[in-house]
Amino acid sequence: MKDNSNNLKRNRKSNKEIKIEKQRRWLVFITIWTFFLSIGINLVSELFINNSDILVSFFILVIIVSIGIFFDMVGIAVASANITPFNSMAANRVRGSKEAVDIVKNASQVSNFCNDVVGDICGIVSGATAISIVFQIGSSFDFFETTILAVILNGLLAAVTVGGKAIGKNIAMEHSTQIVYRFGHVISFVKSPFGKMKGGRENG
Repeated sequence: MKDNSNNLKRNRKSNKEIKIEKQRRWLVFITIWTFFLSIGINLVSELFINNSDILVSFFILVIIVSIGIFFDMVGIAVASANITPFNSMAANRVRGSKEAVDIVKNASQVSNFCNDVVGDICGIVSGATAISIVFQIGSSFDFFETTILAVILNGLLAAVTVGGKAIGKNIAMEHSTQIVYRFGHVISFVKSPFGKMKGGRENG
């Protein structure tokens, strides 16, 4: 009986160590991934903005903000979703449900990536893009006071971002199951070569 108790303690300890090791690996992975993703998004936005007029630069800014809001909504939906309906769909071999189950099982990592990685990167890049637009306007129209313009544009950017995320949060909380299922469906589609189904059935 004493040996069994010691074995249980060792198993519990090993499980705890495995969990800590996984968390460390995730921390290293997400840090490195964030670094390269941030560089990539910054490079793309700078290349487009430097070779574009002011209207196109504004359009790029809108896209970056929209991506941040969208991924923030997905992250909240994943964190608040219930795994039960996806287990039922997976039992019926509904396409995308298996991926949805995996997403919910790894909700902490997925929401961390969506909210903290993509969301924060988009926030930083959108701020830098706004400054670039201000310099573009300042160099094109000498009568603009760039300092005042920068303050106004960044204020509008913050208001739109916060307001958009607030709306997205409400949508995510009310429709978490549908959002996670659609997200899983997209992942399933990407995983299948040329979008071909590998068993199961299509369920819109």
